[in-house]
Amino acid sequence: MRTVVVDGSPLTVDDVVAVALGHASAIPGDDLDSRMAPARALVQQVVDNDEVVYGITTGFGALASTRIPPERATDLQYDLIRSHAAGVGDLMSPEIVRAMLLCRARTLAQGHSGVRPVVVRTLLALLAHNILPAVPAQGSVGASGDLAPFAHLALPLIGEGFVLGEMGRLPSLPALEAAGIDPLRLEAKEGLSLLNGTEGMLAQGCL
Repeated sequence: MRTVVVDGSPLTVDDVVAVALGHASAIPGDDLDSRMAPARALVQQVVDNDEVVYGITTGFGALASTRIPPERATDLQYDLIRSHAAGVGDLMSPEIVRAMLLCRARTLAQGHSGVRPVVVRTLLALLAHNILPAVPAQGSVGASGDLAPFAHLALPLIGEGFVLGEMGRLPSLPALEAAGIDPLRLEAKEGLSLLNGTEGMLAQGCL
């Protein structure tokens, strides 16, 4: 079976189609940890030094001037994902969701977003076990990214939200437990990084 290596390098449309439609496997690259380490260290430095950096030690949008103390930096990430999971309408197809998971993992694997490698590995673990988040098709305006769809895509990573089942939506946590996947414990900036991006549009365009 074809294998697509996710190491931050560009993917081809054929790569996305192979994973989304052909169920080709997607695995993390050997240098994933070293590639992602510098940006992650910078985020941690910001938190440790209580520096003012948007979305890490401040609120978002109109709350950009509101300081978030270091001990609340993690809570901020959970609140961000939960608050944006407000999509509506029919659920996206399994093929589109698989493409979204792959494209999200590839973007974060570049090492520019400041997340830990475990975030990428968990996205790929969902793909490997075909545990697909239930993502409503309506809600994104494509402004600073596919925020609502990505919030629904991210909820199962933390053991919340729903995944696709044969009879509709199912709670995500039992599916993770059955596959032996530990829910992520988000750290500073990781919720923001999971939401910001346009890979929802990209996935649909590829397919």
